[in-house]
Amino acid sequence: MLTKPAQLSTNYVRTHEAARLLGISARTLEKYRCHGTGPTFRKLGGRVVYAIGDLEAWADNAACSSTSDPRYVGARAAGHAQR
Repeated sequence: MLTKPAQLSTNYVRTHEAARLLGISARTLEKYRCHGTGPTFRKLGGRVVYAIGDLEAWADNAACSSTSDPRYVGARAAGHAQR
């Protein structure tokens, strides 16, 4: 039995809800997961779930102030696998 109920306070969402929160399609999020370029996910009993904090952190990593921002190239490339 768990002794720290606070450990369960992390909110998890499934792929479709995570995609909706990020403003992308579920299929795009699935592709990012396969390529290893998407947000951190967990497999719980065969289901893929995302922690809300991980989604926010991933989106924050793509934040840019302009197209001349040095981070823009990396943010623009997110989700595109190196072939």
